[in-house]
Amino acid sequence: MRLAEVWEHVRDVRWVLFILAIGLATLTFPLRTIRWQYLLRFEGEPLPLVPLWHATAIGFMSTNITAGRAGEFVRAYAARRLTGVRFTTAIGSIAVERVFDGITLLAMLAIAMWAGGFGGDTEVGSITLGRIGKLAGAAFAAALALAVTFVSWPKQALRATRAITRRIMPESWSLGVVAAVEGVISGLDSLRNPGRVVAVTFWSLAVWVAGAASFWLGYAAFGIEAPWSAALMLQSMLAFGVAVQFSPGFFGQFEAVCRITLALYAVGAGQAVSFAFGFHLGGFLPITMLGLWSLSGAHLHLADLREAKDEGDG
Repeated sequence: MRLAEVWEHVRDVRWVLFILAIGLATLTFPLRTIRWQYLLRFEGEPLPLVPLWHATAIGFMSTNITAGRAGEFVRAYAARRLTGVRFTTAIGSIAVERVFDGITLLAMLAIAMWAGGFGGDTEVGSITLGRIGKLAGAAFAAALALAVTFVSWPKQALRATRAITRRIMPESWSLGVVAAVEGVISGLDSLRNPGRVVAVTFWSLAVWVAGAASFWLGYAAFGIEAPWSAALMLQSMLAFGVAVQFSPGFFGQFEAVCRITLALYAVGAGQAVSFAFGFHLGGFLPITMLGLWSLSGAHLHLADLREAKDEGDG
């Protein structure tokens, strides 16, 4: 792969399609906010959408400029500062988001494999699609089972947490852990309500279908000839491939996953990397700028976000 080849692909981008693709990619963040409103409650009442939007934008902006998934803690911290909801309750609701995301993405991966004629033994890099599905399925099934257990038997969960922590840590620390678990259980409360579960499922589909559609438009913008199922495949592979964040904004990780995934569809490395870099940078800028604008409007500062990381580390 030569730099001149990458530049040639970037130079020939169809800009109308590219702008539409980035617009759809950015739309996923407001859709996430609507979903979050169904998940997160304060004293039993839904929270206003605008503060949740600002918290969402700030959180994803932080993901773009830091590593280690600190943006998740920043989003919960911003929600606490802007709405008064407990930090641990916000974290619990984000954990539920991730479970719904995982289930949705596994379904997309299964559809992409079926539509593309790929078997479970198809290799992507050094791992097979079947193994990716099994590992992700096991992780999300375990997370869902744990969440349902906490929601179904909250008193027993708190009693067990209290008993275990008192044995292994000082009393003051134990009380802190129990209080945190109480907050997390509150954040999982949406799982008790069938109507909210249906709504969260619908908006999870909306988030990821919009994301996949943005990739499909991106393919067209960069002249990549690939079936619609390739957008579902890349959406799923990217989500699983960047589950652990090693670099700010996933730079490097994103491009590597795009390259090995598009190779399944006989897309050359130069064209795949050109698409990945252009799409990645195009999607990076809007939410980063919106997050900085929300940070300013909320009268918070970048220095304040260190407190969020401290709470997460604690």
